Amino acid sequence: MKQRVTIEKVEPLSHRWAKLDRYTIRYTRQDGSVDMLTREVHDHGHGASVLPYDPQRGTVLLVRQFRLPAYLHDADGFIIETCAGLLDGDDPAHCAKREAEEELGVRLSNLRFMTTVYMTPGAVTERLSLFIADYDHGSRIGAGGGEAHEGEDIEVLEMPFEDMRRMVQDGRIVDAKTLLLSLFLERELGLPPL
Repeated sequence: MKQRVTIEKVEPLSHRWAKLDRYTIRYTRQDGSVDMLTREVHDHGHGASVLPYDPQRGTVLLVRQFRLPAYLHDADGFIIETCAGLLDGDDPAHCAKREAEEELGVRLSNLRFMTTVYMTPGAVTERLSLFIADYDHGSRIGAGGGEAHEGEDIEVLEMPFEDMRRMVQDGRIVDAKTLLLSLFLERELGLPPL
């Protein structure tokens, strides 16, 4: 099959916190006809996310933090989610461990890779690597809360995994990476769907 996409032009729109570029592409459709398409693409790098689970107590660690896009769309903008961060040159496993220390104040053990996904492939280049890991009270190394110099103001939430599952079920957890990791942990524990 011949190449179906040719990039005709790239126009930088913003290269501050993230890159936003406008692409003009020549796209050959399945029937052979050709369209000229314009798309804007947001690129701020790839990331990793982890759901820590305490197998002795059946609890998980999550974060609640302000997200401007959620605020602009609905609710108060505070989202419950798994801790996550940009790779910043690290491999995904190292990033997941680093973010757990910064955001949750815990050192993880038994880190398990689940998958890598595009979260919003229609407009965002980011690929997220998803992990599950173990923790316990002995793995606490600090208060967590994130890095203030990065604008983070993160509330750490510890709850029974069953509560998290109910929050996913009833729509109180709406973050996609968090929902996926909840399903992976549910599968790993052999739990039936709610």
